[in-house]
Amino acid sequence: MYNVMSPKAEEFIDNQEILDCLAYAEKNKNNRELIDQILEKARKRKGVSHKEAMVLLDCELEDKNQEIYALAEQVKKDFYGNRIVMFAPLYLSNYCINGCEYCPYHAKNKHIARKKLTQEEIVKEVTALQDMGHKRLALEAGEDPVNNPIEYILECIHTIYGIKHKNGAIRRVNVNIAATTVENYHKLKEAGIGTYILFQETYNKESYEKLHPTGPKHDYAYHTEAMDRAMEGGIDDVGLGVLFGLNNYRYDFVGILMHAEHLEAYKGVGPHTISVPRVRRADDIDPNVFDNGISDETFQKIVACIRIAVPYTGMIISTRESQVCREKVLHLGVSQISGGSRTSVGGYAEEEPEEENSAQFDVSDTRTLDEVVKWLMDMGYVPSFCTACYREGRTGDRFMSLLKSGQIVNCCHPNALMTLKEYLEDYASPATKEVGDKLIEKELDVITNPKVKERVIQYLKNIHNGERDFRF
Repeated sequence: MYNVMSPKAEEFIDNQEILDCLAYAEKNKNNRELIDQILEKARKRKGVSHKEAMVLLDCELEDKNQEIYALAEQVKKDFYGNRIVMFAPLYLSNYCINGCEYCPYHAKNKHIARKKLTQEEIVKEVTALQDMGHKRLALEAGEDPVNNPIEYILECIHTIYGIKHKNGAIRRVNVNIAATTVENYHKLKEAGIGTYILFQETYNKESYEKLHPTGPKHDYAYHTEAMDRAMEGGIDDVGLGVLFGLNNYRYDFVGILMHAEHLEAYKGVGPHTISVPRVRRADDIDPNVFDNGISDETFQKIVACIRIAVPYTGMIISTRESQVCREKVLHLGVSQISGGSRTSVGGYAEEEPEEENSAQFDVSDTRTLDEVVKWLMDMGYVPSFCTACYREGRTGDRFMSLLKSGQIVNCCHPNALMTLKEYLEDYASPATKEVGDKLIEKELDVITNPKVKERVIQYLKNIHNGERDFRF
């Protein structure tokens, strides 16, 4: 039976509840009166339930769909303004003992190049990332207790935080590794990670077990309950995600919102981020094998409805998606994107030889970070390299309180402008710097607190004169 407060995966992600929800949405997808009621509730900026969000996703009324998109865009502006947080993935190792059928790292793949970065190689990779201008990384590693034990991950984090090159520094390390124990999550917390990220892939237990036929990841409950253990281990910020295309998108849309509701109810704070990747081609993986692919239009509506349902949660879209697709969903809810990414083990310091391919998936947006930054600014967005909340202890419910209070405009926006200024001074091309300096001048007017604005102007001058790392 469905129980949002239950610690058991099959109760807070109850199959019958999802099926009932899908049937309800199908029945009411053209119920104008109900859709109006849901939209009216959503306009209060406190979110809607998984059942209500599913009705919006299924809605076929064109005028109401336009209202859904307009509301998602306004909610995004209200909570995140025009800031887009920048990050890059860093693949530490692709050794893996799981049999995941959608990932080329699966144990049966004998021809992919298996690699594991040494600490010396990590220094080179991170130095190259710093030379691009990155301040925030997401660490990725396959599940292999021999090659990638928790001690290795911890050593990598320690190495990364210790690398200082010119004005470069990685100020926040997020971690995307396999489900683990409370004790290991506590170790990750002690190592100073930001967000712990783990994709569910699919919330349908039967499909999940078929897609993960062998290895520890086969255990649906252990994997699905990982975020509860992470929070028990002291990690405030966790990031959810499903891999759209593996299973029926409607089922997983409901599932991820139910998971968010569970964390909010059971742990007191919802997910810090939700990621929305789609299956992509890679080494021996053909996405056409999976018959649940979704169109760009459906993808856009998923993003909009997630934004309406969980207005306080950040949304991430990676370089799996093309420039065109990313452009379409930015205004509908996305608040974080990667740029200049490599999905191979190594490849930032030196390009990986084709015969040594170790990539997890093909990158669709292959532009440099500088090109992505300029592209964002040309559209009126503020690329942010900010990590202040994490470093000031504003995580979990403390970050959510700041967001819900509306004071983020006097905190995150100034921090975004100052970190953008650092990027412009240290790494930007002349054309990007010219656009960026004009944008910062314009965006100063968004800061409503005159004292904060005055301090930001002074800090920007200090940054121009060579000082770094100011934050509110």
